[in-house]
Amino acid sequence: MPSTVKHQEFGDAPTEVRDTEHYQHEYVKSFVDKWDELIDWDSRKASEGDFFIRTLKERGAKRILDAATGTGFHSVQLVEAGFDVVSADGSAEMLAKAFENGRRRGHILRTIQSDWRWLNRDVHGRFDAIVCLGNSFTHLFNENDRRKTLAEFYSALNHDGVLILDQRNYDAILDHGYSSTHTYYYCGDNVEVKPEHVDEGLARFQYSFPDKSVFHLNMYPLRKAYVRRLMREVGFQHIETYGDFKETYREAEPDFFIHVAEKQYRED
Repeated sequence: MPSTVKHQEFGDAPTEVRDTEHYQHEYVKSFVDKWDELIDWDSRKASEGDFFIRTLKERGAKRILDAATGTGFHSVQLVEAGFDVVSADGSAEMLAKAFENGRRRGHILRTIQSDWRWLNRDVHGRFDAIVCLGNSFTHLFNENDRRKTLAEFYSALNHDGVLILDQRNYDAILDHGYSSTHTYYYCGDNVEVKPEHVDEGLARFQYSFPDKSVFHLNMYPLRKAYVRRLMREVGFQHIETYGDFKETYREAEPDFFIHVAEKQYRED
């Protein structure tokens, strides 16, 4: 059940908080209640277009696991596009908000609270596709956690399934500093998102809202090549990486990378 905690707790040394489990303490109710203000569903839908729906349909996917449901944006979009969707998240607060958002739009989302590292224990059956969006994978601070999560995703997919996973362009942030137009992911008006601290092991982001409330998320700054390597080592053979939904791009340009990793075995 969701908690009633309203304030984030990072202790006396916030930049030392580099723990996978801490995300559950970061998504407090007061922050979750503002999440839709941050992403703005209508603007985000317009900016993304049909990229995810088209990518899934091109591969014949029907049963989808939305592994990082958040407040339900992609789950609702996929349901309305005709997919059979299961919505999972590690945060009970997020799932409660997602269910509420779905019901308000006439849908009953099938929600499951699950830690990705034990995904197949909590979520039964196999899927044609898994989507893990919203920069969520970067909540994993330990390499073993990342490998275990990708292995769980791989196992939960049908033999020809596909994983779609996104991440911030941390390469650009680490190498060139932060610059974002917030065009695709954070579309809310008068909401400011910026890194408060960045090093090779931590990207601490600050989220400021018009009512002067401020929240933070601590995430691991994953480099693109590293994520692609982990995917290959787990077993995904063919991986395409898009920059802000485009096939071709300059490495420092995109705000986000989207990895489309196919499980289907190809004999070389």
